[in-house]
Amino acid sequence: QVQLVESGGGLVQAGGSLTLSCAASGRTFSSWTMGWFRQAPGKEREFVAAISWSGGSTYYADSVKGRFTISRDNAKNTVYLQMNSLKPEDTAVYYCARYIGGGSIYYTSTYRDWGQGTQVIVSS
Repeated sequence: QVQLVESGGGLVQAGGSLTLSCAASGRTFSSWTMGWFRQAPGKEREFVAAISWSGGSTYYADSVKGRFTISRDNAKNTVYLQMNSLKPEDTAVYYCARYIGGGSIYYTSTYRDWGQGTQVIVSS
């Protein structure tokens, strides 16, 4: 059974930074493409970033490109999301999940084993 646990959220002022972590159980973590999504109140869950199993390929939503960086440490079974230059519109619950294939990495339907999420609040 795969479990994903996010951490690192919090309250930060606009322009600040946070680093989120997603710790995974499972012996085959190093073979998984992983993704970060977020969901703001009243909005649908949206893609933020994804990273291939080796870390060699990364993908970002246009809204975070140049500000967020996704990375992973396969020895620690952990994927990270470094968030810089945060804006109030980045306020959301952030989730990590495992990509299972069968479609675009940008769609929630191609992921499973969602974590419980970590809240990020950016004040103006």
